[in-house]
Amino acid sequence: MSGAKIPMAGRIRAQLAVLEPTDLQVIDESAQHAGHSAQARAGESHFRIRLRSRAFEGQSRLARHRMVHQALGAELLAQIHALALELEV
Repeated sequence: MSGAKIPMAGRIRAQLAVLEPTDLQVIDESAQHAGHSAQARAGESHFRIRLRSRAFEGQSRLARHRMVHQALGAELLAQIHALALELEV
C-alpha cells in the first residue's frame, strides 16, 4: 500500500458521499488567499463546496450546513481554514 497522502478535495468528496449527492463540486480556493494565513501558504486550506442532494429536501439552510459539517466530521473540519457552502436540493 502506498504512503501517498490523499488530497483534501478527495477526502472531502469521500466524506460527503453519505449525502448521496446528485451534483458535487469541491473547489480549492486556497491560491486566492495566498499570504492570508499560514494555512493558505501551505495550500488546501480554503474550499468551496457546491452540493446538490435530495437529503436536503425540506431542510432549512442551517440544517443543510449542519448535515455537511456532520458528514465531514470534526477532524477533517479542523484541517480546513475556510469553507464556503452552496447547498441545494
